[in-house]
Amino acid sequence: MKYYINNLLLYAIFGFIFETILKYTVYPNINNGSLFGPWIPIYGFGVCIIIFISKKIKLTKTFKLLLVFFISMFILTILEFIGGNLLELITNKVYWDYSHLKYHFGKYIALEISLIWGLLSIIVNYLIKPLTDKLIKKIPSTLTYLVFSIFILDFTVSFLKHII
Repeated sequence: MKYYINNLLLYAIFGFIFETILKYTVYPNINNGSLFGPWIPIYGFGVCIIIFISKKIKLTKTFKLLLVFFISMFILTILEFIGGNLLELITNKVYWDYSHLKYHFGKYIALEISLIWGLLSIIVNYLIKPLTDKLIKKIPSTLTYLVFSIFILDFTVSFLKHII
């Protein structure tokens, strides 16, 4: 469980950094998060899903790579669709909008982005995760649960802020 919590937190922070870079380089109108802290949970949840899927697939390397790509692409697209709609419902804000893309389906999903999620799932799973796994194993349990408690508190306060 600690392994997944650390991945959730680490990649949620990476997601925040990624979107901050996008905000200041490519997409100045991007809204990078609804929480107070420097994390975007959908990235952390997405990577945890990718890790879980990858561990369950027991095929040859090539077939596993293709299956991880397509399953991750599909599941992360669904996650993005649900996340976008939930955020809009709770906060009355649109945090991203793919309507300008050629193959969009509503505001929250587009084929172009889904393909990027599939590609990123391969990059994360086979290139980045082996490096972050070494770091994650060194994180003391106390630090994991302290940061996770702050994350949950941030999530709760941010949620309550929008519904009250």
